[in-house]
Amino acid sequence: MQTGKEISTLTGHNSRVTAVMIAPDGKTAVSASYDETLKLWDLQTGKEISTLTGHNSRVNAVAITPDGKTAVSASSDNTLKLWDLKTGTEIFTLTGHSNWVRAVAIVPDGKKAVSVSYDNTLKLWDLQTGKEISTLTGHNDAAMSVAISPDGQKAVSGSDDKTLKLWDLQTRKEISTLTGHNDSVMAVAISSDGQKAVSGSNDNTLKLWDLQTEKEIFTLTGPKESINAVAISSDGKKAVSASDDKTLKLWDLQTGAEISTLTGHNESVNAVRR
Repeated sequence: MQTGKEISTLTGHNSRVTAVMIAPDGKTAVSASYDETLKLWDLQTGKEISTLTGHNSRVNAVAITPDGKTAVSASSDNTLKLWDLKTGTEIFTLTGHSNWVRAVAIVPDGKKAVSVSYDNTLKLWDLQTGKEISTLTGHNDAAMSVAISPDGQKAVSGSDDKTLKLWDLQTRKEISTLTGHNDSVMAVAISSDGQKAVSGSNDNTLKLWDLQTEKEIFTLTGPKESINAVAISSDGKKAVSASDDKTLKLWDLQTGAEISTLTGHNESVNAVRR
């Protein structure tokens, strides 16, 4: 991100790439695609290491555990799968959602994960057993995005009901509802200090939220189409958004101003990670 220039292009998927996650060591990445597969990539060479197969429908999201050894994928086949990244094999399948699983985030201890689904719910999972711990209900429409606080105590979800919800993962209860978007909330990220969140919506805007006061700080405007993904820098001062307008945008979270636009994609940009 020093120059904003493209370093290389990774090719291999046969359909839309929906999500990407970089491993903690920064040397590999895992991507998810409509082609029903995940791919593990070597970021130093730009080469594919392996393809992970097993889902029966498009893969919508992926998350990597903090130790970098396993990944969890979310699919439109209503399941999640836990993968061994060293062998490229499936460990087990997590079942329980009654509709497409749209997104997944892993709790920082690496032992649990939270998924969101078109069945309007979030589910908390035990990654050591593959069993569901609990179901969190409250959204009135499909749950589309989720992020977990650095301390693992809270989660924020975004929904087609145009709201975000803040959840207590210890009590598994809703803390509050954040309103302001005029369309589906497709993406959410929480800052490294756990104090703020950024959401991206089909209303073409991003919003910065104060999670302590549970209030909107300001709205970031500029994308010409829906926001599909968002990431916050480690220092919490910047954010990057990915949009259907084929661009990424770099934002100053202290002022709300757009810093730059990164162009080069020929279709919607669906994922971004710091």
